[in-house]
Amino acid sequence: LELIRDIQRRKGMSVMFITHDFGVVAEIADSVVVMEKGHIVEQGSAQQVLKSPGHPYTRRLIAAVPHLTGEDRVPLETADKAPILKVEGLVKTYRSGSSLFGSQRVVPAVNEVSFDLAPGRTLGVVGESGSGKSSLGRLLIKLLDSDGGGILFEGRDIAKLSEAEFRPLRPRVQMIFQDPFASLNPRSTIGHILTVGPVAHGTPYAQAREEAKALLAHVGLDAGAFDRFPHEFSGGQRQRIGIARALMFKPKLLIADEAVSALDVSIQAQILQLLDQIQRETGVSMIFITHDLRVASQICDEIAVMQKGRIVERGPPSQIFLDPQSAYTRELVAAIPGEQPGTTRPVAANG
Repeated sequence: LELIRDIQRRKGMSVMFITHDFGVVAEIADSVVVMEKGHIVEQGSAQQVLKSPGHPYTRRLIAAVPHLTGEDRVPLETADKAPILKVEGLVKTYRSGSSLFGSQRVVPAVNEVSFDLAPGRTLGVVGESGSGKSSLGRLLIKLLDSDGGGILFEGRDIAKLSEAEFRPLRPRVQMIFQDPFASLNPRSTIGHILTVGPVAHGTPYAQAREEAKALLAHVGLDAGAFDRFPHEFSGGQRQRIGIARALMFKPKLLIADEAVSALDVSIQAQILQLLDQIQRETGVSMIFITHDLRVASQICDEIAVMQKGRIVERGPPSQIFLDPQSAYTRELVAAIPGEQPGTTRPVAANG
């Protein structure tokens, strides 16, 4: 945003900035046009639209924007039990190039990471691109093999298990992927997408079908979704399907990797509410990976801040956002578009 603003001022050019994020609007825009279903429903100065929105749709969008909160979530009753997940000194290093000519590049994506997670709790993992947070998520579900350290899930070190040894445990650890469009097979019906995994693990098809239809209803979709294809659904609906697919296995641990980053703010809020509801109903533990600290503050009991493969700070949202101890955490909080704790940044001035 600073780069765009700098170029605009130096070149004297106009900018049309298309976004669903009103935090970004507050940071960069001089005037705003709000569109709904192909029509302009409101327009005016950014100050006017943000402070005194006139159209109900604009008010809903602004109300849905996540804000930093100084209040911590009330933990579930299960949260005082022994950790369901304990990570100890986890390491993952990427290597590229040829070592024959001394040009091999070594990148420590995950570097001596340790933490634990209690049942029914959500740990947010935040950081900028390249911080190692997504690599950590893939290690926890064994989509990547670690180079060192341990991952104790329900007391077993899954980092040391072969794929065959881990297979019986895989249903208990499920991932909700970032891209709701790419994560569903376009050639398969929703029913097949939801039932193929449980059936492969021994669930009778008739039982899997009934459970799938019940879960579709539970995540806010009608039973007719079972026989339809992914292209017939919006991004938010596809992410609900992705959540239902993960829940088909009755997991003990969910890993949500940027699960709402591809969605507009109003749909983000709905998905966050759904995940919170599911956790309170089932007691499932969750690792919530995101670059958006505002989102993390809405759903996480505790937050771990990653930088260059390491956890540099960990604590409840109230500490992370209102009293950050690490200089890097303070930089992340200060960089949130359109917001500082308890304040709103002024709308960008004309260049």
